Amino acid sequence: MPSQTYIQVQRIRAIGLTVTNCDRSLDFYKEALGFELVSDITIEGQDYGDLEDVTEAKIRIITLRLGDELIELMEYLNIQGKPIPSDSQSNDLWFQHLAIVVSYMDRAYAHLRSFPIQPISVAPQTMPPDNEASAGVRAFKFKDPDGHDLELIWFPPDKGKDKWHQNSHRLFLGIDHSAIAVSNTEQSLHFYCDLLGMQIDSRSLNWQSTQTRLDNLPGAEVRITALRTVQDGVGIELLDYILPGKGRPIPSDWKSWDIAYMQMNLCQ
Repeated sequence: MPSQTYIQVQRIRAIGLTVTNCDRSLDFYKEALGFELVSDITIEGQDYGDLEDVTEAKIRIITLRLGDELIELMEYLNIQGKPIPSDSQSNDLWFQHLAIVVSYMDRAYAHLRSFPIQPISVAPQTMPPDNEASAGVRAFKFKDPDGHDLELIWFPPDKGKDKWHQNSHRLFLGIDHSAIAVSNTEQSLHFYCDLLGMQIDSRSLNWQSTQTRLDNLPGAEVRITALRTVQDGVGIELLDYILPGKGRPIPSDWKSWDIAYMQMNLCQ
């Protein structure tokens, strides 16, 4: 008997990031990564406070677009959140990144290096040919000024969605997926597939020196499960680290106003 689906997620509408300063983050995402401003609003009141589990929240929300995809920068104006731990690594269970598709990796990397980023990867890495699911894909991981994890990704002609290969004069094209570190793939699949109705798109195992240089984790070996929604927009990747093992759990006292907080807005 098939598993019961309680919610049928059609698409991920937007991904939200809590930021220290909206103006600084707006400048970075526009100038460094090519995002365009959609809206800039301030919300306060009990209803939104209840949604974010905070009393009398006053939140500035800037919506940005890159290609077809949206992100929301959320600054809590009346609460100071905790910063992202400076020693965060890709296997820590609060790790979540946005994979930003580029049309030319070397040009994008050169452009990005003129901005205040913290590199994670040694340099752009090319997935080896023995990895069938991602062979030839190029990627570079880094952190934005607040310490949020981001990735530039380039797809060879035989990989990625068709829209990433259409002729475009733009360097930064859109958001392919958000990758999340998980402690147990099967438990996560129960949540995302059985309860939310997402589907498995692919599975792969990334390892060897390429993954070590990409994650800056010695001996990194990670099981990756890619998921997609009904409308096949922004996807989700589950990162289950075999080596060096699971990282630190999300602290139980972290709240939505802490800077490590990211959320996905799902549409039924």
